[in-house]
Amino acid sequence: MSNPHLEPAPVFTGAPLARARRAALVVHGRGQTPDYMLAILDRVAVPEVAYVLPRAAGQTWYPAGFMQPLAVNQPWADYALEAMAAHLARIAEAGIAAEEVVLIGFSQGACLVSELLVRSPRRYAGAALLTGGYLGPDERAPSGSLAGTPVFAGTSRYDEWVPLERAEATARLLERMDAAVTLRVYEDREHLVNDDEVGEVRKLLTA
Repeated sequence: MSNPHLEPAPVFTGAPLARARRAALVVHGRGQTPDYMLAILDRVAVPEVAYVLPRAAGQTWYPAGFMQPLAVNQPWADYALEAMAAHLARIAEAGIAAEEVVLIGFSQGACLVSELLVRSPRRYAGAALLTGGYLGPDERAPSGSLAGTPVFAGTSRYDEWVPLERAEATARLLERMDAAVTLRVYEDREHLVNDDEVGEVRKLLTA
């Protein structure tokens, strides 16, 4: 079976990829399209970055909850991670090194970005985990070094999709993998990206 997440074309916005100094891979959540993340990028307002927004087949990267056993979400989770790697390769082919790439994900997209960092650690310009955490039910062990990558993790203590404990565990794991992690816990009652998180994303993109 071919990878269904590689069939929909990604959305490109911001600066042209061929001329940009910095790029961002921006990953939407379950039941969403890149349009949701485009609205967030409008609030971030950093037009000089080249943004690549992948599109999940069927608007969902993997079918079950992110804390279910890994096998439950296969092969979809691996397809999703393979798609992320393909888009990062496209950015690299445009001449933008990983050290100038910011990873941004919301909800299911933040879980994918978390898992990408855990499985394929290296130095990035930054990562924004907007309500998410690594996949699977179990505690994870460090698997390499993120070499000082700045990571912002924002979540609500009341979020119904991502338990605070998993967001905290993800932050601890990434710190053990040499990331410079900022974890911020909010009192929001809705599953959203708030203005403070938008400001933190802006900082990563302009650092």
